[in-house]
Amino acid sequence: MVGARTIHQVLSETASLHGDAPALRQPRGDGSYLTYSWNQYRQAAEEIGAGLRLLGIARGDVVALHSETRLELYLADLGVLTNGSIAAALYPNQPVPDLVRMIAATGAKAVFVENPKMLGALRMAPVPHWILLTGDAEGALKLDEIRERGRTAIAQNPTLLPGMLNEVQPTDPAILYLTSGATGEPKMALVTHQAVVSNVDMGPVALPLGPGDSTVAFLPSAHIAQRIVMEMLPIRMGMPVTFSESLLKLPQEIRRVRPTILLAPPRMWERIYSSICTEVSKRPAPLRRAFYAAIALALAAGRYRRKRSPVPARIRLPLSAADGLLFRAVRARLGGRIRIAASGAAPLSKDLAEFYEAIGMPLIEGYGLTEGGVVALNPLDRPKPGSIGKVLPGVKVRLSDEGELLVDSPCLFSGYWQDPATTGEVLRDGWLHTGDLAYIDDEGYIFITGRKKELIVSSTGKKIFPSRVENLFKMEPLISQVLLIGDRLPFLTALFTINTAVAETLKGMDPWKGDSPERISQAPPVVAEVQRAVARVNKQLAPFEQVRKYRVLPRDFSIEEGELTATMKVRRARAMANFQEHIDALYAGRE
Repeated sequence: MVGARTIHQVLSETASLHGDAPALRQPRGDGSYLTYSWNQYRQAAEEIGAGLRLLGIARGDVVALHSETRLELYLADLGVLTNGSIAAALYPNQPVPDLVRMIAATGAKAVFVENPKMLGALRMAPVPHWILLTGDAEGALKLDEIRERGRTAIAQNPTLLPGMLNEVQPTDPAILYLTSGATGEPKMALVTHQAVVSNVDMGPVALPLGPGDSTVAFLPSAHIAQRIVMEMLPIRMGMPVTFSESLLKLPQEIRRVRPTILLAPPRMWERIYSSICTEVSKRPAPLRRAFYAAIALALAAGRYRRKRSPVPARIRLPLSAADGLLFRAVRARLGGRIRIAASGAAPLSKDLAEFYEAIGMPLIEGYGLTEGGVVALNPLDRPKPGSIGKVLPGVKVRLSDEGELLVDSPCLFSGYWQDPATTGEVLRDGWLHTGDLAYIDDEGYIFITGRKKELIVSSTGKKIFPSRVENLFKMEPLISQVLLIGDRLPFLTALFTINTAVAETLKGMDPWKGDSPERISQAPPVVAEVQRAVARVNKQLAPFEQVRKYRVLPRDFSIEEGELTATMKVRRARAMANFQEHIDALYAGRE
């Protein structure tokens, strides 16, 4: 491991090493890109840092950032950190009242905002300085103005920049993460420069990347997976980052950029899987049979490889042919160059991981949390589907008597913002209590079985991990979202939402094409297919885990209704409260 450094020092090291090589690429909207080199990246961060200092924003002050992930956001983020201030990135999709409340709670001295429209929505927050990343508006500074002020000040005062950089220490707070609040109210977690740097210093062993690699960044920078793996790690490794112009254009952008590493949440990998299954279902019967026979061969080959046994020729040879004829075309949809397909931000189902392994693009699942940084990752050469991999260098884990995963690491957070009592509940005797239940196999792979707070205990005393059952349903292309219910109740039930794009491809759906989601969800072909999907999943479950009754909801869960967090995790309590009438009907006259 390298010694203690600040995040700016890591950027400076990379700029000294890679200089004018490309670091950041922002699409301009006309097919061209605005490209920053590592030297320009460092210079921009230093100018912004100095510009903030001229505004009276000091070391230890909070500066919030509200923007989709883009080049200017990275520049602003590093500028805040270079000044020694604390960067608090906000989720762009959070409801405005929540954002205003969070900004006020942090006591932010300034807020970087993506554009005038976002600024207008947030203006009611009590903030001394508003800074626009793009566009202009009355009463707000522009990013270019901040840079110009900083550039002039650095030129006029040769001691300004060295003094500012020397003032910031590795032990200083760097990032204020806003937790998603999936199992309670969102909290704010404070992380030091050294905690972040310790995490990215694990990169050369865990994720060997470099200037020859590339990626497309599109996840919100408020999330630790995006912030560490797609922002801070590329700085440490010298890997260029291309930003997505919009989620609607993401598929085309991936094909154009042809990334070698792609980080996405399970939700995206599930959607890609559903679209592949839907396309295969439209093909002639012989091709469908060939595709699924090839999947079966690939799954068998994977079992041999995990046992470190040679794959027999009877499997290896036809699989090689199938890869060239079938799977290569699937991989080409994601650029055809991906060597690290990473899944993070939420649990990934074992079946989904095995599917991607089968098509020659193994999903590398990792595990991290706001309070503990990135903790574990599957080895690139030997991932084990269903596991979160092995601990990273320098990280220690153990299991409590209840089976809860405890973590000790140089990447642990310092505590919740102005909340020592809650901090003390999760940080005890130097160990972070993650709230995740797990087991560790004899090879050191860690498997998460569920959240302590989400464990369902039926009225008969049976314990059910909802994520395991829900993930099986997510392998059904028609199912969009699922919520399992049954705590202290005699049997399990479920609420489903429907993938309307898949629903419209079902046989007999012509009369409902283009109809409202509510009508589509109640169409007889959809009702029949959901019934078949429940039967298929129930066959894979023990009797006490099977879904006895269910309801198909007229809409997806949403952030606006409080049922999803900003990272698209289901807030179980809120979702159940919003659909309590449906749940009551499922248990009316209990059987």
